Amino acid sequence: MSVRVLIADDQALVRTGFRMVLDTDPNLQVIAEAKDGSEAVVASRRSRPDIVLMDIRMPVMDGLEATRQIVAAKDPPRVLVLTTYDLDEYVFDALLAGASGFLLKDVAPEELLSAIHVIAQGDSLLSPSVTRRLIESFVRDHPSTPQPPPGLDELTARELEILRLVARGLSNAEIAEQLVVSSTTIKTHVGRVLDKLGLRDRVQAVVLAYETGIIRPGSESSV
Repeated sequence: MSVRVLIADDQALVRTGFRMVLDTDPNLQVIAEAKDGSEAVVASRRSRPDIVLMDIRMPVMDGLEATRQIVAAKDPPRVLVLTTYDLDEYVFDALLAGASGFLLKDVAPEELLSAIHVIAQGDSLLSPSVTRRLIESFVRDHPSTPQPPPGLDELTARELEILRLVARGLSNAEIAEQLVVSSTTIKTHVGRVLDKLGLRDRVQAVVLAYETGIIRPGSESSV
């Protein structure tokens, strides 16, 4: 089953370049393009993509506001933000807006293709160059709250352990290796964690874990 993709970028050459890269993968299908955020919102509602490749700086409506509106729809697509700006504020704002991933535009074509498939499969993705700074910046600017989030007390001990490992940035495969179980089992556990906490994806799980003090940078234990 092919992954349907909408490309939103104000530069025609960039959109063409992305389309050419995506066309090399038979499992990806570019179904629409948009030259600004407003067009992206309309195109998303009309064409129902699985993934939106979203630039941040665009005229009429920027990519952050477009992302907010797109993910607010019923059964929304997942948004992968692509930008030339390696700045923490853009990453954090994009995640708060509802993006499931963030990559810089200078990534290799194969990395872009891989990222789209990761997002399409329900995982979340951050550029390694910004992940650690993002978490440290978030914790510094957003002190943990003593109130546990709704649903946290419903997590089993194993699910809470997996939430901590997800927050540390481990993939399903890495968690499975550490806990000596199958990746399928971990995927099931992660799904249950997200359901119980009312979260959309792993990015929200990471933010919640650090926001509530379940885990802190450099720590593998609860606080």
